[in-house]
Amino acid sequence: MNQKHQEDLAHIRSMMERSSRFISLSGLSGVFAGLTALIGGLYVYQLFKINGIEYFTDDHILLSGKLVFHLFLTGVVILVCAFVFGAFFTIRKSRKYNLPIWTSATKNMLFNLAVPLAVGGIFCLALIYQGNYGLIAPSTLIFYGLAVVNAEKYTFSDVKYLGFSELILGCISLFYIGYGLIFWIFGFGILHIAYGLVMFKKYK
Repeated sequence: MNQKHQEDLAHIRSMMERSSRFISLSGLSGVFAGLTALIGGLYVYQLFKINGIEYFTDDHILLSGKLVFHLFLTGVVILVCAFVFGAFFTIRKSRKYNLPIWTSATKNMLFNLAVPLAVGGIFCLALIYQGNYGLIAPSTLIFYGLAVVNAEKYTFSDVKYLGFSELILGCISLFYIGYGLIFWIFGFGILHIAYGLVMFKKYK
């Protein structure tokens, strides 16, 4: 009888978690988002070389308007690809385990994620407009970290560690202006892959 009560309680806890948290998030989403960021970062490095910029040796990098626009488009493509991978693996996991996708928990998570990201996006656009390119990479890391931490209460609690890692990395990169690409690749690439592998192993 005691064992049956424990099973009932576990079932009730599982049902409550499904209704209050978005648990369809797949670790593979993080892995492929990280791979996309790595490829994008390497492409940006090659783009610098094509435009005569030696990223690790030039002390003062001057970016033309055309190059800035190209970098902006690259960032948009990386963001779209990461979103597509995230949606694909999330839908696949939801179907595999017969989990609902669009629930109140999903809406709450997306809202809490979107607000810091939207503000951060506007802030970065202002930096581009003002020509403060060196602050863009740290800002993206910081606002993304804030978004992840803010959305953590509506999904797996483990994601907060990714959020805090991004925040710490972004704050450190503020003191190393000019090396933003390295921090960006590490934050959005390597950290995402590591987080995704851990989550995939833990929640597969």
